[in-house]
Amino acid sequence: MQRIFGTTLIALVLAMASAQTLTVWVWDINKPALESTISSFQEMHPGVEVVVEDLGNQNTYDRGLAGCAAGGFGMPDVYLVENNEAEVFWTQFPDCFLDLRTVGGEELLPLFPDFKWTELTDGERIMAVPYDSGPTAIFYRRDLYEQAGIDVDDIETWDDFIAAGQAMNAATDGAVKMGTVAKGADDEWFRMLANQAGCFYFDEDATQVTVAQPGCVQALETLKRLYDADVLAVGGWVEQIQLIQNSAAASALFGSWYGGVIQAEAPDQSGLWGVYLTPALEPGGIRASNLGGSALAIPASTQNPELAYAFVVNALADEENQLNILENFGLTPSLLSLLDAPELDEPVEYFGGQAVWVDILGTLGDVPAVAGTAFFQEAREVMIGVVNSYLDGPSGSAEAALQAAAQQISRATGLPVAD
Repeated sequence: MQRIFGTTLIALVLAMASAQTLTVWVWDINKPALESTISSFQEMHPGVEVVVEDLGNQNTYDRGLAGCAAGGFGMPDVYLVENNEAEVFWTQFPDCFLDLRTVGGEELLPLFPDFKWTELTDGERIMAVPYDSGPTAIFYRRDLYEQAGIDVDDIETWDDFIAAGQAMNAATDGAVKMGTVAKGADDEWFRMLANQAGCFYFDEDATQVTVAQPGCVQALETLKRLYDADVLAVGGWVEQIQLIQNSAAASALFGSWYGGVIQAEAPDQSGLWGVYLTPALEPGGIRASNLGGSALAIPASTQNPELAYAFVVNALADEENQLNILENFGLTPSLLSLLDAPELDEPVEYFGGQAVWVDILGTLGDVPAVAGTAFFQEAREVMIGVVNSYLDGPSGSAEAALQAAAQQISRATGLPVAD
């Protein structure tokens, strides 16, 4: 595998070989994943210690905001940020993070898919480097599908998924649902379906509220059909995991990183799971979308910008490290060169010997780009309530519900509603 370090960068940081410490803030599985890259980094930078701290997802976000508000005080050398929330930092605290062009970051632009850069650049500035992506897929229990007589090759659209869910209900007297949805706790299903239809809360330039556009209407109508067909069990994050553990959910629609969650939370189900592409909204439609994903940024307050950049490049743009993170921690890389890696053809034992990463990574180039903007959280809170109410109500106009949502988001953000 090729390691892609420029000679200029190597020369720059080798002079810093005396004992130094880099601190990295992350959450959950990202701690062991990034720790697995330290030894290869230290081979090139002996004497440099790297401390990866797991602060938890919300605490990482909150402490990042607090640190930026304090002028960078107390910030780490490397900071993990979710793509959807990244633009909150770039907008509110434009000087809090290093423009990576100052340390050679432009060399990374062609290495990752365009949709990942949408939220990680600010004008000409490069604010962070893509880490994992969340191309969506359906994770499914092979044994439960087989018992219900469901063939995944017959599921090409969401209507096919509904028909399969009804067969699952019939085979199990409703004890096993085809999937799960965090109704009232999150709007992730809406976001995945809307992204599939090329729609999101805001336009790609983050200048207008677009949640009432036709693609979003189609997404909400599709989710309503799924919910009304009684093929989805309702539950938040913890409840959804419990449904999987108890074999009460036959499938899970999530970003690809959820494969690592299933493996960690249901190790006794190894060999029973498989993966197939996200169903299309209509026959022949796109079978790709994205949920989640993160990036590594470098606070401008770091005393070691070149070393911090070298750590980030080694972790995220090195094929061997990214393959290890994929195979051992279930985090889907964004590095495009991995699409040709022969390791992706290797069977994954947990997923019944299926070479799952070939299909999942193969959708990266089809994912429509979206912008989270500085107002992602405000829009998300509005949409959680709107989606919840619409699913509970009688069949009505998804367009009307989303037009009302667009007005709420507009009032909360100051952005106009798109025509």
